[in-house]
Amino acid sequence: MEAILKEPKVTAETAKQLGLSEEEFQKIITILGRTPNYTELSIYSVMWSEHCSYKNSIYWIKTLPREGKGLLAKAGEENAGLIDIGNGYACAFKIESHNHPSALEPYQGAATGVGGINRDIFTMGARPIAQLNSLRFGNINTDKIKWLVKGVVKGIGDYGNAFGVPTVGGEVFFDECYNVNPLVNAMSVGVLKIGESVSATSHGEGNPVYIIGSSTGKDGIHGATFASADITEDSAESLPSVQVGDPFQEKLLLEASLEVIKTGAVVGMQDMGAAGIICSTSEMSAKGNSGMIIHLDKVPLRQQNMQPFEILLSESQERMLVIVKKGREKEVEVVLEKWDLHYAVIGGVTSGDRLKYYIHDELIADVPAETLVLGGGAPVYQREFKEPAYYKEFQKFNIDSVKEPSDYKEVANYLLTHPNIASKKWVYEQYDSMVGTINMSSNKPSDAAIVNVKKTDSALALKVDCNSRYVYADPHKGGAIAVSEAARNIVCSGGEPMAITNCLNFGNPYNPDVYWQFVQAIKGIGEACTKFNTPVTGGNVSFYNQSSYEGPVFPTPVIGMLGIVKDKNKTMTLNFKNEGDLVYLIGESQNDISSSEYLYSWCKVKGSPAPHFDLSEEFEVQSTVKELIEKELIESAHDCSDGGLFVTLAECAMAGKLGFDIDSDSNVRKDAFLFGEGQSRVVVTVLPAYEDAFTEVMLNSKAEFSFLGVVEGNEMIIDGESFGEVEVLKENYDSSIGKIIES
Repeated sequence: MEAILKEPKVTAETAKQLGLSEEEFQKIITILGRTPNYTELSIYSVMWSEHCSYKNSIYWIKTLPREGKGLLAKAGEENAGLIDIGNGYACAFKIESHNHPSALEPYQGAATGVGGINRDIFTMGARPIAQLNSLRFGNINTDKIKWLVKGVVKGIGDYGNAFGVPTVGGEVFFDECYNVNPLVNAMSVGVLKIGESVSATSHGEGNPVYIIGSSTGKDGIHGATFASADITEDSAESLPSVQVGDPFQEKLLLEASLEVIKTGAVVGMQDMGAAGIICSTSEMSAKGNSGMIIHLDKVPLRQQNMQPFEILLSESQERMLVIVKKGREKEVEVVLEKWDLHYAVIGGVTSGDRLKYYIHDELIADVPAETLVLGGGAPVYQREFKEPAYYKEFQKFNIDSVKEPSDYKEVANYLLTHPNIASKKWVYEQYDSMVGTINMSSNKPSDAAIVNVKKTDSALALKVDCNSRYVYADPHKGGAIAVSEAARNIVCSGGEPMAITNCLNFGNPYNPDVYWQFVQAIKGIGEACTKFNTPVTGGNVSFYNQSSYEGPVFPTPVIGMLGIVKDKNKTMTLNFKNEGDLVYLIGESQNDISSSEYLYSWCKVKGSPAPHFDLSEEFEVQSTVKELIEKELIESAHDCSDGGLFVTLAECAMAGKLGFDIDSDSNVRKDAFLFGEGQSRVVVTVLPAYEDAFTEVMLNSKAEFSFLGVVEGNEMIIDGESFGEVEVLKENYDSSIGKIIES
């Protein structure tokens, strides 16, 4: 046949060009008992890519805790994590990266990242109700980075707003290590009734296989392979690997999918993300211990003369694979036609484990499903790792080598307008945070996003978090801090941490320094998750975030955490409430400025350890804050993080339009007291009438605490000196990033 004749001859060199090693090529020959044709080789190249198989990471990922309270689906079992949130409801949630596509085409790269993660949620039968994102960019003062920021933010906003799911939270961080490789991580959260979820599986010989949604084109071909290699100066040639999204089509797909599931006629459903049809057919078949016969000539195409491997590997967006119970096809088709969705029956389920792909009745690929998937025949590697030389050098840092600033007000103003600390208002105002009217925190500032669960007394508390500078300085401690800070934010909002999803962004795993960072970060994440009883429900590994000319990005294991607010009347906000309220610090001030924004950006000291952190101390602080909120003894709570105590107090003041008058601690350096980022600290305010009850709880807890001062006036006063009026500082804080990006 003509299509077959066009295929290149397969050799070891062909395999290498597709990202496979000589050893992997020989393994494929052994599996098939023959040399694969080009279509089959392409199948293995994407399914055995790092992006799909996690071949360089799965060994260590499996060491993370996977058991915990309320867990309904363990990591790897479904498209997303599934947690019992009470009242007969479950929450599906997951975070994934779209880094490489966003580096080359920021608008579509980010937009399709949002679309893909939402499909993971609603293919399980959950309606997406909230989105979050974690973004990393290079030097914001360069034209290229401004272009990337504008494209990514617009892509996220346009897709999410049109799709109709609010963006309720996120983070943005800038550092030159991300100049070539921005990180775009998107999280989606959905809710469904327990017992109404659907699995990404295939079984039942003779059951028809449907493809529904958009037609298939050449966008995204070998996208998974593209995401499993370093960015180079020639990467722009891979631009066809960036998919194109259509949020309006996705909205139709969402409504149709949820309605189709309710018919009871669906055996299994999976979205087509990375690696397209081949990924969906192989993963569903492997999970259901079945095979499939697929007729690629029946796949609706929007481009002519597509080769078989192009149809199989296309990552065209807004498509689903659905296995329907034989004899109930009409029920499904009525729903699809109601929502004006294209569909086609492209094959059927078979016994055995073979995936057979045909073009006009000619067999063009025949592979065993199990050999393609994670945990099946895909290779698993443990790479060499070693401690980088910089690590021990960073430990040598001594605070005494840094002179205290001559003008503390100047430093304070600098930090409040620094892109890593200043308000991200320019970003989030482009997102619709209220569509669906379930976001409870958009007008009530809190450390985590609070999302209403309708018809219940509870709410979800959601957070994404990672300080990659800490992780670079000490991956083990930094990984634990990422989990702990996410939990601290949820606790400060009145929630109980339940589980996490993670997006592990690292450089090239064949670099021993990078792999050491990865292994150590996994260990730190695992320890913290065990301490807080927050199992890992799944996520994403994104390696190869480095360029041939600028090296790897900071190790950035982003944590997406789900918490539950059992009584939504007891949510907690960060804003100062009343003149005369007492300001306390829970946790202990440290004589520590390590890895702080102050040290890194103001003092220009790039090498220092991660800040002070003790996991047991962190646990006690969080336990104490939970008790104070439960007993309704505090008016506000805000964790100390980037920028230190001064920024925490300033954010409380700006959110409440009230000033403060506090005194510093003579036991630590003033710059460490104000700008150090030692962990496990929370600022709370207390009504004077509740001071005795508050003190009693604190004296009975294991957490340290100290009196800082009072809420009063319209200025920020420290040690009797005014650092400025709240309104003036807020104007600078709110407008800083927008002015830079639009300049």
